[in-house]
Amino acid sequence: MNRPRIVAFLSALLLTTGLAVFLPASSSTAATPCAAAWSSSTVYVNGNSSSYNSHNWQAKWWTQGDTPGGSAGVWADQGTCDAGGGGGTTGGGSGCSYPAWVAGQAYTTGAIVQYGPNGQYYIATHDNPGYDPTISTWYWSPYACSGSGGSGGTGGFVVSEAQFNQMFPNRNGFYTYSGLVAALSAYPGFATTGSATVQKQEAAAFLANVDHETGGLVYVTEIDKSGNYCASEPYGCPAGTYAYYGRGPIQLSWNFNYKAAGDALGVDLLDNPGLVETDAATAWKTGLWYWDTQTGPGTMTAHDAMVNSAGFGQTIRSINGSIECNGGNTAEMQDRVNDYQAFTSILGVPAGSNLTC
Repeated sequence: MNRPRIVAFLSALLLTTGLAVFLPASSSTAATPCAAAWSSSTVYVNGNSSSYNSHNWQAKWWTQGDTPGGSAGVWADQGTCDAGGGGGTTGGGSGCSYPAWVAGQAYTTGAIVQYGPNGQYYIATHDNPGYDPTISTWYWSPYACSGSGGSGGTGGFVVSEAQFNQMFPNRNGFYTYSGLVAALSAYPGFATTGSATVQKQEAAAFLANVDHETGGLVYVTEIDKSGNYCASEPYGCPAGTYAYYGRGPIQLSWNFNYKAAGDALGVDLLDNPGLVETDAATAWKTGLWYWDTQTGPGTMTAHDAMVNSAGFGQTIRSINGSIECNGGNTAEMQDRVNDYQAFTSILGVPAGSNLTC
């Protein structure tokens, strides 16, 4: 009796008796190749893959130093893998094609390079004139490269570079997409919390407010710099009485905001407020700092408003309060709403409710 007749007989037996029938697995089934080996020093973001203890793992959100399978719950187990399949080396995953680092070549924030014989990837966290990624660690961070980015952008961001360019066709070269992606590690909950729809809605909400604050990412600083944003605080205004005008994507203003943002980001912005208009990563990080941690004149942070379904209108309130809300300036408020609706359309998600304040 040959094998096809055995299979036909057992299949018939299964249909007539309801018994489970187990056939030997085919010996030709190939094991899944292992991804790049996990490294405790590498920064991983949502969607990045690594291998550890003969299993592939996928990062759920930003992480560095959290062991796959550990109690932090950062990693999703993707099943066993075969280290003989070519994976398991520290460095980029499949699909990476970033250029080799060149000593003395200028790099802008967000640039990704391959370095060394092991092919480790690094991302520039600040503009630099070609410093060595393994020595100048303030300027570079290890980067987990993955070719499985799906419909999102670089590093797992839910907005792709093409969508970003569509949103800001006339943007200032200072506001690079790669600079924004590099800054995301400072606030890993941004646009990674909740469902896929909520994540895109939050990204759209942030970028819509940014669009309004900067005239489409055109202005790095406010046009009128003569305003006195030096509040009476114990630490004063060491950079000068008129040094704390609006800068960056959410136009950071006032000495106390520069002090608080600098303390949170580990940068002395009270003494050096100009960093927000000269360093792209710092500029983007101050915008995310305000968005994720400050209630402003509102009752909640803009991040909380979006992930807890309070609505886009509450993000306007946390940024400008009664200046635009409660009938203060309905035209300015509506401009933000129009931007938000346009950006959610680009990302393919509904705008939701409670759009005004």
